[in-house]
Amino acid sequence: MPTPSPPAGSTAVTAQRIHGTRGIGLVAEGDAELQRDDMLLTADKVTYHELTDEAEAEGKVVLERGSNVIRGPRARLVVGDRVGEVESPQYALSRAEPAALAGDAPRTVSGSGEADVLRLEGENQYRLDNATWTTCSASDPDWYIKARELELDYDREIGTARGGSIVFMDTPIFWMPWAEFPLNGQRQSGFLPPTFGSSNKTGVDFTQPYYWNIAPNYDATIAPRFMSRRGVQIGGEVRYLGEDYRGTTRVEWMPEDRVTGEDRRLGSIQHQHRFAPNFYGTLDLNAVSDDSYFEDLSSSIGVASRTNLLREGRLVYAGGWWTASARAQRYQTLSPDEGVTNTEPYRRLPQLTLDAARADLPGGMLAELETEFVRFEHKDADKNRDEANRFVAYPQLSLPMQGAAWFLTPKAGLHYSRYEVDRSPVSRFDTTSITRSIPVLSLDSGLFFERETKLFGGDYVQTLEPRLFYLRVPDKEQEDIPIFDTNRFDVGFAQIFAENRFSGKDRIGDANDLTAALTTRFIDAETGAERLRALIGQRYYFSDQQISLYNESELRRAGRGNEILAGLGGQINKRVSIDSYMQYNTETSRTERLNANIRYRDGFARVLNLSYRYAPNLVIDREDDIVGLEDIDVSGQWPLARGWYGVGRVTHSLKDNRVTEAIAGLEYDGGCWVFRTAMHRFAIDEDDVTNAIFVQLELNDLAGIGSNPVNLIRRSVPGYGKINDSSADRVFGTE
Repeated sequence: MPTPSPPAGSTAVTAQRIHGTRGIGLVAEGDAELQRDDMLLTADKVTYHELTDEAEAEGKVVLERGSNVIRGPRARLVVGDRVGEVESPQYALSRAEPAALAGDAPRTVSGSGEADVLRLEGENQYRLDNATWTTCSASDPDWYIKARELELDYDREIGTARGGSIVFMDTPIFWMPWAEFPLNGQRQSGFLPPTFGSSNKTGVDFTQPYYWNIAPNYDATIAPRFMSRRGVQIGGEVRYLGEDYRGTTRVEWMPEDRVTGEDRRLGSIQHQHRFAPNFYGTLDLNAVSDDSYFEDLSSSIGVASRTNLLREGRLVYAGGWWTASARAQRYQTLSPDEGVTNTEPYRRLPQLTLDAARADLPGGMLAELETEFVRFEHKDADKNRDEANRFVAYPQLSLPMQGAAWFLTPKAGLHYSRYEVDRSPVSRFDTTSITRSIPVLSLDSGLFFERETKLFGGDYVQTLEPRLFYLRVPDKEQEDIPIFDTNRFDVGFAQIFAENRFSGKDRIGDANDLTAALTTRFIDAETGAERLRALIGQRYYFSDQQISLYNESELRRAGRGNEILAGLGGQINKRVSIDSYMQYNTETSRTERLNANIRYRDGFARVLNLSYRYAPNLVIDREDDIVGLEDIDVSGQWPLARGWYGVGRVTHSLKDNRVTEAIAGLEYDGGCWVFRTAMHRFAIDEDDVTNAIFVQLELNDLAGIGSNPVNLIRRSVPGYGKINDSSADRVFGTE
C-alpha cells in the first residue's frame, strides 16, 4: 500500500531500523528517509533531534526539494528553518524562467556544480566554499564558474562569485575577482563579457561594456571601445519604460580619431509617449558628427551604407472614424564619397493631416477623406530649389458590393491641390500660386471560382480569380508644380491596381486604362495551407499617357499593353519552395525585371537558398541616371560534422563581375555552449571594401563572449536557425 503523505508541518521518518525516545529524538538506519512538507532527506543513517528540530545524515546523503537536489557524504540540517550544511556536495538547482512573451511556455534554467561545503542559510539561500556553477551537465561540464566563495540567492535570482573565474575546457578564460550573475535569465548590474573583433577600417576592435540595472523599468549600458587603428571611443545607451511611455537614448564619442585627427560623435533618441488613450506622440532624432562616421566605424553593410538620418517628431490623435496628425521632419544627409554629394530630402516643417472614413452611409456607401497641409523647406543656401506650402484634399465616395463569388466597387473622387511656391532664382517658372483639381474614377471587379483537384498526389482546392480594374483620370498640365516628395512606383502586382502611378502628391498620373489579372491557387484540402500560387496581369491603354515625372520615356502609348506581370510561388514539396516575379515589356520585347528565389529546407539548420535578380533599367534619381542590376545570390546553413555547422552567403554582381558581399562562418554546438566565427566582406562601391571578423563563445544562460554575428547571419541567410536556445542574449543584450 502507498504511504500516505504526512500532515502539513509534521515530520515523517522511515527506515529499515528506527530506535529512540518519543519527544526527544530517534536514529533511523538503512534507507532512512525524513520528510517534511516538500523536503525529503535520505541517507544510510539519519539522526533526528526532535527538541531542536535538527537532523544529521551520514552516507549517501540526498536532500531534495522539488526539482532541487543536493548530494554529499554528510549533512546537518535544522529542518524547519532550512539552515545547515552539506559536506563535499554535488548540487543541481532549477528554476522556471518567466515567459519572454505572453503565451510562451516557461523555460527551466538549471545550475549545478560541486563545492567543499554548501551552507543552507534559509529558504532559497545557499553559500558555497571553493565551488563551481554551470548550466552544463553536472557530471562533466565543458564550462563552469569557479569561485572561492559562491552565493546563490534564489529569492533575488542572483549569484555572487568572489575570487572567481570562468573555466572553459579546463582552461580559465576570464578572471572575475567579484561578479554577480543572474540565475534565472533576469537583468543584473555588472561588467558584461567583452566583445572583440577585427576589420580593416578599425583594426583590432575591443569593447568592455558595463550594464547598470537602475530599476525594473530603467537600465543603462556604458561601453568603452578600443580600436587599434583609430583610438578609444566611449558609448552608452539608456532605456526606459513607463506605463505610458518608452524610449532609448544612445551616444558615442571619440575624442580623437587617429586616422582623421578629429573628434567623432553620434547621438540618437527614440521616444514614444501615450498622452491619452487616443492621443500619442513619437520622437526620433539621429545625428553624427561627419559624413563618413558609419562607413569608418561600422562593420555592417546595413549601417555603413546609411545616407539619411531621420529627425522627426509626431503627434497623432485617433478619433474613431477620423485621425489627425502633426509632424515635423528633416534629415541629416551624409555624403561619404567626396566625389558625390547626396541631396537632402525636403524638410516638412510642419506636416498636418486629417483623414476620415465612414462605412455606415445610406445604401452601403463608403466615404473617405484625405487632407494634408505641409510646408516644404530645404537648407540650400543658394536657394537653387523651390520651397512651398501645399494643401491637398481628396474626398472619395465608393459603393462596395460583393457576394460569395464576386465583388464590384465603383468609386469616384476629386483630388484637389493648392500650392504657394517660393520660386528659386534658377526656376524656369514664374507662377507662385497653383491650383489643381482632378477627378478620379475607378471600377474594380473580380470573381472567385473553386474546384477540387489533385496535385503531387494530394487533395487540393484550386481557385481561379479573374480581376478587372478600370481607371480614368483626365490629363491636366502639372509641369509647373515642383517635385517635393514624389517618385515613380515600381511596376508590380500591387501598383497595377493603384489609382496613381506616382508616390507622393506632386504628380497625379493621367489614366484611361484597363488592368486584367488572373490568379490561381492550390490550397491543401486538409490544412488550408496555400501550396502554390500563380499570377499574371497586364494593363491595356486606351489613351496615350501625357504626365511624366522626368522624361517622356516613362509614358505608355494607346493600343498597347506594355507590361506583362507574372509570378509563381509556393511550397512545391516538403523541402522545396519557390518565389518568382517577372515584368516583361511587349513593346520593346525585353524583360525589365526578374526576381527568382528557390529554397531547399531539410529540417532545422538545413537550408539552401538560390536567388537571381535582374533589373537592367533601374532609374535611381531625377537626373535619370540608370544603374542596371543583375546579381546572383547563394546562401545557406548546413551541418558539417558532429556539432559543426557551416553558414555563408555570396552575392555576385554579374553586371560588374565582382563579389559585392560575402559571409563565411562556422558554428559548433557543444550542448551547453556554442562557438561561432564569421568573416564578412562587403563593398559599398568597388573601391571601398570592408572586411570584418567575428568570434564569439556563448555560454548558455550566462554570457556571450566576443563579437556576436548572429544578427548579421540571420539578416543575410533566409531560413537561418539559431542552433542553441539560450537566454544569454536576453540577459546581456544583443548586437
